[in-house]
Amino acid sequence: MSEERPPDGAPIQPEAPQDDSTAAIDGLRREAEENWNRYLRAVAELENLRKRSAREIEGARKFGAERLAQAILPVRDSIEAGIATAQNADPTTMLEGQRATLRLLDQALATVGVREIDPRCEPFDPTKHEALSLLPSADVEPNTVLEVIQKGYEIHDRLLRAAKVIVARE
Repeated sequence: MSEERPPDGAPIQPEAPQDDSTAAIDGLRREAEENWNRYLRAVAELENLRKRSAREIEGARKFGAERLAQAILPVRDSIEAGIATAQNADPTTMLEGQRATLRLLDQALATVGVREIDPRCEPFDPTKHEALSLLPSADVEPNTVLEVIQKGYEIHDRLLRAAKVIVARE
């Protein structure tokens, strides 16, 4: 048998058989590199998420009261107008103006989720009411709110201020 030669006359080098273990190692290296790249992308993505969340939290802290401020500004305007006209207004007109201002304030508070707690004639609830005193009463059952000294307030079902009340006792 004669050896075949390429046109330039150089002998043909037989291909070295590629070992299965070398191919497996190369495949594992490629897989490790892909996993490393995925890891780096995931770390970068988490860092971006952390920074974005921190910016959003800071914005919420800075501007969280914006909705409340916008709702209360008309109340301030109404009070300012009332003060400006107080010198010449009769008491009936002043009282109507104060009631209108109070309605504006109630609407502003409702806009931001603040709800009034007026527990008159309801059972005493220590989680929402602060008992200032106990009075005997033949008209209502014991542990019932007889009188509200100061109304309480909730915001989205969370207590802002407990109602100060007088409670019936036996």
